[in-house]
Amino acid sequence: MPLDEYRRKRDFTKSPEPAGKASRKTPAGRTPRFFCVQKHLASHLHYDVRLEHNGVLLSWAVPKGPSLDPATKRLAMHVEDHPVEYGDFEGVIPDGYGAGIVMLWDRGTWTPEVDDVDAALEKGDLKFTLDGYKLKGSWVLVRTKGAPWSKGGADRSWLLIKHRDQWSSGELDILDFAPLSVTSEDDLAGILAKDDPAVWHSGRPARSGDTGRLFERIIAQAVQMRADRTGNAETSHRPARSGRTSTARKAAAKKRR
Repeated sequence: MPLDEYRRKRDFTKSPEPAGKASRKTPAGRTPRFFCVQKHLASHLHYDVRLEHNGVLLSWAVPKGPSLDPATKRLAMHVEDHPVEYGDFEGVIPDGYGAGIVMLWDRGTWTPEVDDVDAALEKGDLKFTLDGYKLKGSWVLVRTKGAPWSKGGADRSWLLIKHRDQWSSGELDILDFAPLSVTSEDDLAGILAKDDPAVWHSGRPARSGDTGRLFERIIAQAVQMRADRTGNAETSHRPARSGRTSTARKAAAKKRR
């Protein structure tokens, strides 16, 4: 079953993540369907790119996050399918697999640039268009041979690459320019505090042991990321030079998320 691996890894009596309902039918061909990107601060910070297909969210973990620069190829590790309901999830996973903070960093629709998505996935070359709040235009996911020691097999290693178009940019770092949630407008520290306000009073998570030590690191990193963002706001969000792309122009015209 499509979500067996997803459910096997999680204890839903502890995790607030959705278990997933019956799969809904996904449009075929070049019809737009849902996508999201979740910023996940766990043992390591990474971004999860999720594309709706065949009633689930195909998922890739991108350690360095998406880049708008066509010259930059981002490693994207193919992970287990997630339920479509996961596309609304933002919050704290308190224990177990993926323990940490999840932010809904971007969402919108994606449209295949191929007629047969399954054939493209089998080939390892999926071209598509994104229409999100932050990510737009043409992209490709390309499977690589991967390293022989890569966990789970070489077929898990892909590259996420932005195609050159009006939405591409070699200057704008979209991760720094638009770091906040598209739904709550919170940063990771804010999402954590909203989930458990007491964490800011005690300075420690409520749990002990390995999870407690993990959350100590996560809290420190989330707070440092906020400090870096607010401390560098004047420079990191200064308008780009005259050659900036339409991404920068359109993003600057909206309320910064």
